[in-house]
Amino acid sequence: MEEITVQQLKDKIESGQDLFILDVREPFEQHQSDIDYDHKTLIPVGSLQDRFEELDDYKNKQVVCMCRSGSRSAKACRFLEGQGFSNVKNLKGGINQWAREIDNSLPIY
Repeated sequence: MEEITVQQLKDKIESGQDLFILDVREPFEQHQSDIDYDHKTLIPVGSLQDRFEELDDYKNKQVVCMCRSGSRSAKACRFLEGQGFSNVKNLKGGINQWAREIDNSLPIY
């Protein structure tokens, strides 16, 4: 499983690269702290096994999985790779790292 840093993700977003963010946190967490980006969806990691078909359009595209700190998203990455997703990356440090380095208006929780 590959990782991507928050700075690398920010650079990719700003340069308009074709990528998709999969947020695997719980809905209440997304309401607390989120990355402002249009090409993303929320599927909590506990629901991913039942809902991963919703991501079929992204099977051969770059998918960045994120959570609070990187643990749940790492689990999601391994699962998606096992389902044949070819370009999955884990956001190292999760949304909390994003809040520390990129957008300090977001809470760290």
